[in-house]
Amino acid sequence: MRPNEVSYKVIGAAMAVHTVLGSGLLESAYEKVLCLEFNRLSLKYRRQVQLAVEYAGMKLSPAFRMDFVVEDCVVVEVKAVEKVLPVHRTQLLSYIQLAKLPIGLLINFKVAHLKDGICRRINAPEADL
Repeated sequence: MRPNEVSYKVIGAAMAVHTVLGSGLLESAYEKVLCLEFNRLSLKYRRQVQLAVEYAGMKLSPAFRMDFVVEDCVVVEVKAVEKVLPVHRTQLLSYIQLAKLPIGLLINFKVAHLKDGICRRINAPEADL
């Protein structure tokens, strides 16, 4: 499955979760329910994926923890915050660059309409998506 297809399915899963549960839960609750949706859609995923960083010849592990890696090509970062800050977008960009993955999705569930809570970043040529 191509990264854009995976991204599309992840967004659909998030929309289904948001439609049922709304915007008032903790991030961990959305993560748990997203696992159920990913399973329902037969998407392979890993949750709370540790990401090491090399600096000056030393490996720092874990340096980061990504909420999800779906189908080994899309990083998903879940938020339930009043406002997505620039640091959240920067965090997502760092994750996809360090993990060398093509797409990252930042999904903030604390919005009235989930379309307003989705931030997509790419780390690959359009032809590879």
